[in-house]
Amino acid sequence: MAKQFVNRLPVPQFIPRYRITLIAEGGHTAPYGVLRDSTAAAEALRPCFAGLDREQFLVCCLDAKNVSIGVNIVSIGSLTLSIVHVREVFKSAILLNACAIIAAHNHPSGDPTPSPEDRTLTTRLRDAGELLGIRLLDHLILGDDRLYSFADQGWPT
Repeated sequence: MAKQFVNRLPVPQFIPRYRITLIAEGGHTAPYGVLRDSTAAAEALRPCFAGLDREQFLVCCLDAKNVSIGVNIVSIGSLTLSIVHVREVFKSAILLNACAIIAAHNHPSGDPTPSPEDRTLTTRLRDAGELLGIRLLDHLILGDDRLYSFADQGWPT
């Protein structure tokens, strides 16, 4: 017996429309306009980590001349760990129309030596940035008065 198909009109469905906006939440005065190297970037971003007792991961979004156009805190973790997903890192960069980013996080222990997870994340961020057309210029790890720069060390392999 052949099945009969009945023409049914689809029930209208409400599709919400959204507007995406960024809201500035204050900031700090940085000693550099153009972030030319890891030292300048660390000096500009170090105030974001002052007095923290746990890891914090942030992204600094840059314009075409490597001037900071905004900083976004991506993750606040524990004493030894901050969970970071690539999509969260690039979300603010896309919304700010950034040309490049500098990722940065602190090690509350004071030792900026990267963990294997730090190396893996850096590789993933570089790969994602290439796909999105937003270059990862560096990933900085800030210790007490020390700094580890993945770019200065030749990037993870």
